[in-house]
Formats: sequence, structure tokens, C-alpha cells
Amino acid sequence: MFDLIDKLEDKETLEREEWITLLSAYQDDALRDYAAQKARAVAQSVYGHDVYVRGLIEFTNYCRNDCYYCGIRRSNPDADRYRLTKEDILACCEEGWELGFRTFVLQGGEDGYFRDEWYEELIHEIKQRYPKCAVTLSVGERSGETYRRWYEAGADRYLLRHETADDVHYRSMHPQEMSPEHRKKCLYTLREIGYQVGCGFMVGSPGQGPEQLAQDMEFIYELKPHMVGIGPFVPAAGTPFADKAQGSLELTLFLLSLLRLQEKKVLLPATTALGTIHPLGREMGIRAGANVVMPNLSPVAVRKKYALYDHKICTGEEAAECRGCLNRRMESIGYRIVTDRGDSPYIR
Repeated sequence: MFDLIDKLEDKETLEREEWITLLSAYQDDALRDYAAQKARAVAQSVYGHDVYVRGLIEFTNYCRNDCYYCGIRRSNPDADRYRLTKEDILACCEEGWELGFRTFVLQGGEDGYFRDEWYEELIHEIKQRYPKCAVTLSVGERSGETYRRWYEAGADRYLLRHETADDVHYRSMHPQEMSPEHRKKCLYTLREIGYQVGCGFMVGSPGQGPEQLAQDMEFIYELKPHMVGIGPFVPAAGTPFADKAQGSLELTLFLLSLLRLQEKKVLLPATTALGTIHPLGREMGIRAGANVVMPNLSPVAVRKKYALYDHKICTGEEAAECRGCLNRRMESIGYRIVTDRGDSPYIR
């Protein structure tokens, strides 16, 4: 099994059956440690001990979609809905800039209330105030024309988790009107336009096994994204998957290591979901090969309302507290948070 880790590091790809064999062995502590050690060395060869921060601004929890796993799905009657104003968002950016954030991630549901022009004006304003920052959007599936307009307005990056590369599995987690083909097409369109593109998937979602994860790794190898965001599946109240089992910490960490060995320069977050299922989850993620953390810049008053899943951490902390806490956490494992846009090495 260790030879498959070596092969992945060398060739940056495996055959489907090799992936299935390797992923099926994730409970082997020695194998995970071996993969993490190699992944850590690869990450340090590219990024040293630097960890990039992204200032996350969750500006709306309205969503037109009804994904079976998501706490802000449109049919969740318990979701406490909110929208931030443009002024609210700019205030978050101002605070974040003062704290050393050089990337702002505008994340929300697919909310039809905000028109394309609203996004354009907001992006223009952020870029005018902070010309050296990066603006990342994470607002779901849109038309190619809309993506292009936002890119021309100044957006740099776009995050769109593909959720699963297995079409049958995708349809088991989403309503019929949502299409795995369209989601993948969006990612390729974003790349063609010129965005730094991020995809990703949940680990341990209902119906997922080594076969599905193997397809995810193959899809990522083909897409060659600049960023990959993965995290454990965490059940959310008010969803069809509320009573499903939580995703595995061990498997998530193993996959972070495998992603680092396959996509050596990729920007790889240690996600909030990791920190939700284990107190040291984000530190473990960095030690498994990740190099990005995404603290929350949203106003404290709305953080608990952006409940994609249950028991989300850091919903009561001010932005300065989050930043200070993460600094200490990263320093405790020999890393440092840097004031940097943290662009992908692929575009340099």
C-alpha cells in the first residue's frame, strides 16, 4: 500500500482500481502518517511554513436550491434568513484589511435578490478601496455571461464545490432540477474566463464510498483547479440528511494528503468543518498538507444563521479574536499566518 503513495507522489495519478484499493485502507494509521509526512514535505517545498488566510463574508443565507445536505436549503423552515447590505460587506472588508486579510471571500446561497449589477458594483468598490486585495466569489451556478461580467468587474477567484464527480451519487444528494453536468461545465467555463478556480467535495456524504472518491480524484486531476476545498460531511438540522452519520476525520485528513501529492501546488484549505468535528481539526489539516485557513469576517449577529451544518465553530467570536486565535494555533505547530493575497503558483 505504501508503494501506491510513492507512485502518486511520483506520477501524480493512479489507476481507478489503485485509488479504490488505497482509499479503502484509510484506517491504517501508519499509512495515513506516511502520506501526511510526504504531503507535508511537498507543501513546505512550495509554500514553506506559510499559511494563507481568507476573510470569509457570508452575506446571504437565502438560496433557490434544495440540496438534501444543506442547512440553508430553500425548504428548511427553521432557517433564520438574512441578507447583508453592501455597506455591511464593505465594513467587513475594512475590518479585515486592518487585520491583515488580503483576500475576501464573498459566499452566499444562490439568492436571486442580488442582481448581476449589484455584484459588479460591489466588486468595483472593494477593488477601488483595496486594489491589492483578491476578491473571491462563492455564489453557485451562474451563466457564462454572468461569470464573465464579474471577472471583468475585478473578481479574481471563484469557489464552486462539485460535491461529487459521480453522476449517480450527485443525483442522490440533489433535487432533479440540478445537474452534475452543468455544475462541472460551470467549473470549466470559469477556468476559460480566467478565474483562479476552486472545486471540492464532502467526505463521508451519504452513499459515498471509495469508488466515488476515486472519481473525485480523477476529476480534480483532469480539471487542474487552483484550489480544492474538502471537508467532512456534517449533518444539518432541517434537511433529509439530518440523521445521517458524520464524515470521518481520518479519511478527510488522508484525502488532504493525497490531494497534496497529486496536485502539488494547489491551494488547500484546512476547513472550518474539520475544526467542527475535532478541536484540533484545522491544525491536523495543515499537518496533513493543507496551507490555507478561512476565518469568518461576517458580523457576529448573523454567523449562527449561516448554518450549512450543525455545531459550526467560531460563530460567537469577533474577527480580531478569530485572527488572533488562528495565529496562535498555527504557531503552536510551527507554521505562521502571512499577510499575502496567496495567489496560486500556477498563475505566476
